[in-house]
Amino acid sequence: MASSEQSRCPRCGGRKEPGTATYTVDFGSSIVVIRDVPAMVCDQCGEEWIAADTAGSVERLTREAKQRGEQVAIIAM
Repeated sequence: MASSEQSRCPRCGGRKEPGTATYTVDFGSSIVVIRDVPAMVCDQCGEEWIAADTAGSVERLTREAKQRGEQVAIIAM
């Protein structure tokens, strides 16, 4: 179970709650948008945190979209 300190936003002191985020990468010649990324989201300021294993999946999806040479890729997790 997360400690009280870990469940608080370091920016504003709000509560971190399960939610989703949108991750966007602009490579200059292409843009990759990944929607519905599982994240912890501050209930006050909206700051988002994604877990390390989720970050690895996001990086893989981003890399694959770039390798396909797509100018715009929108992916839902």
